[in-house]
Amino acid sequence: MRAFLILLVRIVVSLGLLYLALRGINFAAIQVRLSQISVGWIGIGVIIAIIQIFAGALRWQAISALCSAPLTALRAFRYNMIGAFFNQTLPSSIGGDAVRLWLIGRMGAGWRAASYSILTDRAVGFIALAVVIVASLPWSYGMIADQQGRLALLLVDVAALAAGAGFLIFGHLPFAFLKRWWLTRHIHACSVIANQVIFNRTNGLWISILSLAIHVMAVGIAWCAVRSIAASASFEQIFMLTPPIMLITMLPISIAGWGVREATMMVAFGYAGLSPADGTVVSILYGAVYFIVGAFGGLVWIFSAEKGLSGMTVATTAEE
Repeated sequence: MRAFLILLVRIVVSLGLLYLALRGINFAAIQVRLSQISVGWIGIGVIIAIIQIFAGALRWQAISALCSAPLTALRAFRYNMIGAFFNQTLPSSIGGDAVRLWLIGRMGAGWRAASYSILTDRAVGFIALAVVIVASLPWSYGMIADQQGRLALLLVDVAALAAGAGFLIFGHLPFAFLKRWWLTRHIHACSVIANQVIFNRTNGLWISILSLAIHVMAVGIAWCAVRSIAASASFEQIFMLTPPIMLITMLPISIAGWGVREATMMVAFGYAGLSPADGTVVSILYGAVYFIVGAFGGLVWIFSAEKGLSGMTVATTAEE
């Protein structure tokens, strides 16, 4: 019942945010934009999203090896596709991560190793996103004329940088009590692994390139959405706007980021001097690309051998 109530709250939040994002929008303008959709650009976006998931699988493969939960590239890709399906049905990316955790845990690697591989993979991706946001700050700050918009962007950048740097520093703290408390012990262990992953001479550069490429491909998907409706936004503008929006969408308060993404994209487009209606449509199409990819992931899940293991349901694992 508790899990159902949480899910219900997040559905309500998604619908409420969608309402707030759409209530001031000229629906006639949206209808015109939607009637001009180029399906070809959406198809390109779907291809980029699948390549993005494969890049994420390669990164996860490298990280899971350090966590004593080795994966082949093909298995990691398959599990990521299944995770993409559950990302569309459960809150934010938490649902997909819970399913990936269950899948890799059932391989016999152990739940701790499986958890560390998932958490470290997410942390490395977050740190890479923070780097992209901070590196682009001089240009994105100059693109936004509104003072409130500049302040919001600055706060997002500072928060992302502080969180990423703080997580990495946490693994270097010498205090013994950090390894005694349950929560700090596991966070400290993941931080140590993340430091090993990022600053490893053997594959640190490769993982960094993959992580940055994953976020650049997210920008590419947003650009495909822009081109599909022939919106006036330039690639440079989308490159500056998309990463902060991706960061805010990570908040696990809605279903697959719906509502949060639309409201944020609409505001961001307005701050950048672009049409808020275009921002809403671009966000909807951006979400639609991942919805389509999630549908492919659903097919992978339906025909996977893991689906029927021990009669265990993913929903049960997610609740635990």
